[in-house]
Amino acid sequence: MQRRHFLATALASSQVRGAHERVNLALIGCGGRGRYVAGFAKEHPSARYVATADVYLPNAQTAARQLGTADAVQDFRRLLDRKEIDAVIVATPDHWHATIAVLAAEAGKAVYVEKPLAYSISEGRKIVEAMERTGKLIFAGTQHRSAPHFAQAASLVQGGYLGEVKYVRIWNYVNLYPSVISRAPDSEPPDGLDWEMYLGPAPKARFNQRRFLGQFRQFRDYAGGTITDFGTHRFDSLHQIMGLHGAAAAPKRITASGGRLVLEGAGDNPDLLQATFEYEGFVLSYEGVNFNGHGGGYRTPQWRYYNARGERDMPNGMAFYGTKGTMIAERLGFEIHPEPGGPRDAAPRTEAQAVPAKDATREHAMHFVDAVRGAAPPVTTAEAAHRATNIGHLGNIALRTGEKLHWDAMAERFTNSETANRLLERTPREPWDLLGRDRASRTGAV
Repeated sequence: MQRRHFLATALASSQVRGAHERVNLALIGCGGRGRYVAGFAKEHPSARYVATADVYLPNAQTAARQLGTADAVQDFRRLLDRKEIDAVIVATPDHWHATIAVLAAEAGKAVYVEKPLAYSISEGRKIVEAMERTGKLIFAGTQHRSAPHFAQAASLVQGGYLGEVKYVRIWNYVNLYPSVISRAPDSEPPDGLDWEMYLGPAPKARFNQRRFLGQFRQFRDYAGGTITDFGTHRFDSLHQIMGLHGAAAAPKRITASGGRLVLEGAGDNPDLLQATFEYEGFVLSYEGVNFNGHGGGYRTPQWRYYNARGERDMPNGMAFYGTKGTMIAERLGFEIHPEPGGPRDAAPRTEAQAVPAKDATREHAMHFVDAVRGAAPPVTTAEAAHRATNIGHLGNIALRTGEKLHWDAMAERFTNSETANRLLERTPREPWDLLGRDRASRTGAV
């Protein structure tokens, strides 16, 4: 895996053309998050948008106006053979990520893929293999990698500043009650929406507003819920801070509890998921809660945390518990609290710290442009993003099976459950198994 990391970095650092040339971009998936990230990439002086694509044409047209292009289409495949497009940003629902990323890389494009990297563990591996096979950069939207304070946190933890870290806690809390329990009837799709293509490889279903736009993550057909959405960022930071790469960035055993316990309306992903991941050398506990927004952990009074709605809540966070102190880390900084009962003569002495920071989405999007130009090595790789995304998938699979699962990270298989192994991938709905077709049929009409 170390060789894969080296090859991916070496290939990505030689992307496209010279480090002073313009990068022509296209946005695929033009909802709120897509336009947000694309807008930051547009701030780069070498970036120019030439097209947008979205199955909901009004979104593609809105993005085109915001990004300064008149070219808006519904079918992303119309963009793949356009030689002037150097790179694409993919911000579709999760179930489309792998197909678009792989086809775009095969078409010679660099790719920015919003997290989670892929809908399943199998599809994530296909993305990694596409990057290795084509030599094209596939860059994940795990923007914590562009935040200097996470690199600083990694240096402290790996340098022993907290002592031995044997327990880590990650949490994501958001209160969706009661809005998500309300149901909407099936109906005809709105004008401008290609519902058949929106479903794509997912199971056939009638149009329902709950399955579209802001609430698609509630449905297993399209996403893995909170743990693969918000959790992926923090699993990636866990691996960065603990210095884990390749197969080491994976647990050996996984258990999970929870279910859909409160939000009994539209959707089937869990509203409570507590998962325990036994890594080599430490234990991770994850909490994903959708009916309470308080979270936990010490909150610096003057800091306004991501998604915080009250004065004392800390809805998302990571806590690293060491023998000499505790680190609470999040997008807006990290705090260190010395262990009161820790060794007094330890050197160096752990001191209280509060290091403020900011969300790094802007820096991450602009860094992608620089990586495409060859002006900077990428701060992340498809392999690292795949390993981080897998943690959420593993937690979901453990919940669905109800088993304590044993994971072989090299083979990417469970050693004790064929039931769990059957959940590593999903057979795409015909005729949308585009990755299983030859190149000529992939870009044509289906």
